[in-house]
Amino acid sequence: MRMLRQLWWIALGLLVGCTPAPVETEIKPVAPLSETGEMVVLIRNGATSFYVDAEGKYAGLDYDLVTGLAGELGVKVKFVVSPRVAEMPMRVAAHEAHLGVGMARHQAEGVQFGPAYFGHRPVLVYRTEERKPRGLGDLGKGILMVASLFAPTMRELQPKYPQLAWNEAQYQDTEELIEKVENGLIDYAIVDGKGAEVAQNFHPGVGVAFEVADALPVAWAWPADAPKPFVDRLKVYFARIQKDGTLARLIDRYYGHANRLQPIDATTFLSRRNTVLPKFRPLFIEAEARYGLDWRMLAALSYQESHWDPFATSAYGVRGMMMLTTDTADRLGVENRLDAKQSIMGGAKYINMLRERLSPRIAEPDRAWLALASYNIGVAHLEDARVLAQRLGKNPNSWTDLKTVIPLLRNYEYFSTLKYGFARGGETVIFVENVRSYYDILVRFEKPVQTMFPPFDDQVTVANPEGVRLGIDAAAK
Repeated sequence: MRMLRQLWWIALGLLVGCTPAPVETEIKPVAPLSETGEMVVLIRNGATSFYVDAEGKYAGLDYDLVTGLAGELGVKVKFVVSPRVAEMPMRVAAHEAHLGVGMARHQAEGVQFGPAYFGHRPVLVYRTEERKPRGLGDLGKGILMVASLFAPTMRELQPKYPQLAWNEAQYQDTEELIEKVENGLIDYAIVDGKGAEVAQNFHPGVGVAFEVADALPVAWAWPADAPKPFVDRLKVYFARIQKDGTLARLIDRYYGHANRLQPIDATTFLSRRNTVLPKFRPLFIEAEARYGLDWRMLAALSYQESHWDPFATSAYGVRGMMMLTTDTADRLGVENRLDAKQSIMGGAKYINMLRERLSPRIAEPDRAWLALASYNIGVAHLEDARVLAQRLGKNPNSWTDLKTVIPLLRNYEYFSTLKYGFARGGETVIFVENVRSYYDILVRFEKPVQTMFPPFDDQVTVANPEGVRLGIDAAAK
């Protein structure tokens, strides 16, 4: 009992100590968009909704969707970060913003919701070293924290579980709650399922026990009396991005590689990051200085290739930290593939060459993923896959589309019609998605060479009145 009380006080201290004090602000209705040409948008901070990415740029599913709309409307955007999701509907209803995004769609006075474009599944996470609970009635007296997004769901379920005690986490996001579960500061948390899949790469000691309820549809909201032309443009925009694949590609960008690694793979990687990577980190940083590629991406690529083993050798004759073939090493001027420095510099030079050879129409981050695919499967087979993508009505410049096409290169009906023939495309997809996952982990825990801040953009501004930390790297926490 004493231990339980201590844990309760620890949890309470976390909620109070890690929570920014609310800033009392007078709600000022925004002027009509037609007068200002600036669309004010309430947005929540999160690893997929809105954050500052590894390159110091604003990113996130909702951020990309909003800026896409603004571009079509020809208006500027002002994002206002709202740390308390529960407050967003009433702030939109009070005309504090033209839009609220990334919100659970439900009945709310004074607001109108658009079409659902995503869904948040409430799942319960637990420490995998403990007994896996089978349902809410199986939790006992453990400390349960619930993400604010799912607090209404829990209030609806409460009559079925009258003995269940839980607390709402108004400020902590999915990863923060999962980290607290892994560290034993709380016993359980109810969080978004997709967010849990992403966070498990960084916290492999936490598992998903069960789904708590049906997924909550996610949508944008605007004031109920918003001008009809504006509302019509919103509906047309969502209809188009759902039809032309834009929405699917954006969702894949942030979630497509989630849950790719097994817990043992993530655990091993995190361990070697502490024990092996320090020896080679200076070489990766030097390679970034030479070739302009994020050293953490190079390190992720090297781990996928060799697990950071300078003497790694495969049955196909590739060797070293970056697993170069004899021919590739010769072209790059690498005399000894088993020399860690030569291998890393050669691999960095090679991936940079592949990236520069790609069509200028291929934008980031797809450009990086296609370069990685080319590193694995070869330039010729990647071009075959892009040709096949066009034949199948898919976008040859999108990794989301290409990763559904590349595995077809092993099927006779497809490779027999292409210039360079058979290739093990399925292995390439696994290769790229694993590198993406390892890179995400390194971004969370390893600092960049130089701290980067979002570049100035007179079309996009961000107001963060409560000082929410928007970065995603854990090293700076």
